Amino acid sequence: MMGGKSCCWFVFFLFIFSSFVAQSHGMIRKQTELLNLLRKAKMQGNSGIDTSLFEVNEIESETESYKILPQKGMKEKDRIERLPGQPHVGFSQYGGYVTIDESKGEALYYYFVEAPTSKEYLPLLLWLNGGPGCSSLGAGAMAELGPFRVHSDGKTLYRNRFAWNKAANVLFLETPSGVGFSYSNISYNYRGDRKTAGGNYAFLVNWLERFPEYKKRDFYIAGESYAGHFVPQLAHVILHHNKKANRTIINLKGITIGNAAIHDETDWLGMYQYFGSHALVSPRTTRQIEKHCDFSPGVTNQTKECNTAFEEVYPNIANIDIYNIYGPVCLDSNLTAKPKKVTPVQFDPCSYDYVHAYLNRPDVQEALHANVTKLKYDWEICNNVVYNWTDSAWSIITLLHEFMENGLRVWVYSGDVDGRVPVTSTLASLAKMRLTVKTPWHPWFLHGEVGGYTEVYKGDLTFATVRGAGHQVPSFQPRRALSLIIHFLAGTPLPN
Repeated sequence: MMGGKSCCWFVFFLFIFSSFVAQSHGMIRKQTELLNLLRKAKMQGNSGIDTSLFEVNEIESETESYKILPQKGMKEKDRIERLPGQPHVGFSQYGGYVTIDESKGEALYYYFVEAPTSKEYLPLLLWLNGGPGCSSLGAGAMAELGPFRVHSDGKTLYRNRFAWNKAANVLFLETPSGVGFSYSNISYNYRGDRKTAGGNYAFLVNWLERFPEYKKRDFYIAGESYAGHFVPQLAHVILHHNKKANRTIINLKGITIGNAAIHDETDWLGMYQYFGSHALVSPRTTRQIEKHCDFSPGVTNQTKECNTAFEEVYPNIANIDIYNIYGPVCLDSNLTAKPKKVTPVQFDPCSYDYVHAYLNRPDVQEALHANVTKLKYDWEICNNVVYNWTDSAWSIITLLHEFMENGLRVWVYSGDVDGRVPVTSTLASLAKMRLTVKTPWHPWFLHGEVGGYTEVYKGDLTFATVRGAGHQVPSFQPRRALSLIIHFLAGTPLPN
């Protein structure tokens, strides 16, 4: 048991971490459940969290033992002819498993949608959701940037007019094993950043053997929230192996991360500053946190004044969705007999309940070539089995510098009504990089309206906000998100 002085700091930490785990659905009920589970784990002394900044070569050591396994004939076996309740489409889609460790019986599930036109020329884009523990299939593909979204009946799908496969061939990966349909025959304990980066690289090189036409294609990685760790760490491993082999194994051209965990100290302080600047907590509480709380790495105890301020925060934000502070919450998650009328730009806050119902249908899993081992638990948007997270870098800034030095395109974007990893956090984290401004802050436009604001730095790093978007930018502002990704992939400035 912890002493009284550290109790509130502990609650604060659990709230922070549970928010990342819950990032893909924004459901207050789920946030509370995750918080309680993490509190229990921590009190038993088995949370396994290490927020020290690990050396990047430790990531590399996790990838040295990967194997390229035979993939002949696997691509056609993975072809999805049609999903239940799916409207007609003019593109190919695939789903299935890629084994990343035969000895552990470990395999990651993927869902892949090709572009409806010009698929031979468009780049390959890998999308990763965060958490850690949240599904890129259920969140990314089914509720954000994929070609379909799920109706309120939990049985039928409708087209997402602003799907990102209009701009790229998009690959969604459920990672690490234990997330979504991905599995391992051994315990899911001791997951962390290093193992996830190694597993993702093993997946990628094997997937490219299965889809060899993409081996030389321009490749980009995108993700949000805790994928602010996953995306750069995978990019670093790719660069490492390309240099080690003295050839291009994977043709990585750039990364983009949204509302992303970048630097713990500024991420956390910026969140509370955002709460204060948007009238979610009192100015006095914000001043107390700024004055008395220490978010430096390794700090486990806080002052009495800091703990008191923390206690004042949670009751004020408990009944809103901090992932979209001005958005509605899901008050009735029951499925409907007939689909509710939908609009392409009005996100239903209960969407993740519809996705949960759809992906747990046996006919859907059969069509997706998923759950082939008959998992002992339901598919979940964010899975409890990866709670024992053993390593979490407190900063990925050094990796962003590395990418810029190696000529990669780096874009960082923020939905400006997200309270979890808000624009204040991201700007403060980027300020730590001490970059030189190339193109000063200015609005960017779409259809005559301000889509957000952007600033470009020397070294090919672009920062952009997306106006009116919450944590999951493509969910809340799909049209603006599509414009953003089109310009990122093209390497062209956002229109002004």
